[in-house]
Amino acid sequence: EEVVDASPLVFEATRLLNGNPDFYNLPRKYKVTITGCRTWCSYPEINDVGLTALRHPASGEPGFSLRVGGGLSTDPRLAERLDAFVRWHQAVPVVRAVTEIFRDSDVLREHREKARLKFLFLRHGWTAERFLAEVEARLGYALDRAPQEPRPEEVYRDHVGIHPQRQPDLCYAGATVLRGRLTAAQLRAVADAAERHGDGQARTTTMQNVVVVNVRRERVGALARELAQAGLPTGGSPFRRGTIACTGTEFCKLALTETKEFSRRLVEDLERRLPSFHEHVKLHVTGCPNSCGQHWIADIGVEGKKLKIDGALVDAYYFCVGGALGAGQAVARPIGLRVPATEVASAVERLLRAYLAERHAGETFRAFAARHDDATLRAWLAGGSVPAAERDPAGGLLPAGVDA
Repeated sequence: EEVVDASPLVFEATRLLNGNPDFYNLPRKYKVTITGCRTWCSYPEINDVGLTALRHPASGEPGFSLRVGGGLSTDPRLAERLDAFVRWHQAVPVVRAVTEIFRDSDVLREHREKARLKFLFLRHGWTAERFLAEVEARLGYALDRAPQEPRPEEVYRDHVGIHPQRQPDLCYAGATVLRGRLTAAQLRAVADAAERHGDGQARTTTMQNVVVVNVRRERVGALARELAQAGLPTGGSPFRRGTIACTGTEFCKLALTETKEFSRRLVEDLERRLPSFHEHVKLHVTGCPNSCGQHWIADIGVEGKKLKIDGALVDAYYFCVGGALGAGQAVARPIGLRVPATEVASAVERLLRAYLAERHAGETFRAFAARHDDATLRAWLAGGSVPAAERDPAGGLLPAGVDA
């Protein structure tokens, strides 16, 4: 899947930004990705800066598209693609230029919760054309115009399974990590297997999985068996592959709900309820409005809430449906349903059964959700027509410290 190996640029950009006194005082957090992968597995659409590799159709020269201003949290926004083809030697200077724009934008220092690059577009009237002009002014030269760039299809972007590498006779193995939590024993098993069958390298992914690289073809089967014995299979149901969860109340002071054990039970419950379901679906669990679980870009995203039942507060989740990245990119729609955590699996089962029964031939879940209104999706989830619930109580404030 790799157009180029972008890791040298990643290391160079890291050296530029880390420990550099020019950038000690950025307004808030700042996320940069430089990827050579055609599937965009580092999620450039939701980063402050995203450089995605492509070959120029006229010259065949490898370079990058440039996206800026992506981010989720309480104000989700997919990044803006600028009309620029960034050559290899221009990539790090472009990162510097964008970082300087972020640093020097005093309007982003007026409100701590609105101090991300995306708010130049959301609140301060910036356009892609204005941003590109500012980048080029700081570079001191114009960038070439952007060629057409195909977006990747709706795939998991998790690299789970056994896949060939660019190097002859080498493979990599991607293993699913249920709810994104590795035990100490599993970490040791991954390290031992990587040393025994590869060159000792293992990597983690945005989808909370683990990848062992540089494995010789004749050893990859043994590696996969060892990983599976450690509870890290190189395959699995769509629910096991497509579910991720944030940290939750166990370790996060901002979370409203427990997420890790909840998501484990949810996956196992859905596997029992829908054993023959094999369609692509992403189910993301986040414990608060901050969206660390990235519910805005999931087919089905659930955001942690609280409900009072019989006088007691219980964990609950609010549904957002229809999010996606890539060719069908969209921010998920809040559809007005909040249910206790114990009822989430039943609700998801009802919606997915409706999808299987009502979809068009070859229709993805995202496309299915896009052609139905909120009331219909809400009724399928709830098992009947129900009025829309507010995502947050009227006049309520975000939990202290929640970042936009």
